[in-house]
Amino acid sequence: MTQELIDLRKSIMEGRYADALAIVDELEGMSKQAILRNIQAYLRILLIHLIKNQIEQRLTNSWAASIRNSLIEIKKINLKENKKSHYINQDEWNSWLEDEIALAIADASLEVLHGKLKRSQLSQMLDKSQLISRAIHLLAVTYTHSIKELPDIIDDYLAQLPGGQEWVNN
Repeated sequence: MTQELIDLRKSIMEGRYADALAIVDELEGMSKQAILRNIQAYLRILLIHLIKNQIEQRLTNSWAASIRNSLIEIKKINLKENKKSHYINQDEWNSWLEDEIALAIADASLEVLHGKLKRSQLSQMLDKSQLISRAIHLLAVTYTHSIKELPDIIDDYLAQLPGGQEWVNN
């Protein structure tokens, strides 16, 4: 990015405004890609912990915290600077989830049932439609609730997952 800024300065100083605007467009694209990569990383963490919950039929404080933190970070990162629009709209999550699910399964296979399952075994055991449905439900609350409200909303939802009542009561 440093080279792009140097080129931008040079283009402006030389009066090559079309070149300068092309560089600005390139910088905007790079920024958006970085934001989307961050969202993907938190999305993968969310999926990993939802996979662990689905397969092991339990919920731990650590998993709940990872799910909650991932959703809060997604909410923060996904909101554009204008505070009115999002990088990923609410109706666009299916394709993002489909893209991340294979990677999340691979990562989760190292942890689920103490790493006893291979990626392919875990993939066969997993109810992917249920996983995506749960993820979409959780992502939806990031559009309708404030960051301050999210922890309680998320915890209420997590309490309904397998092992959620035991998690609440402990």
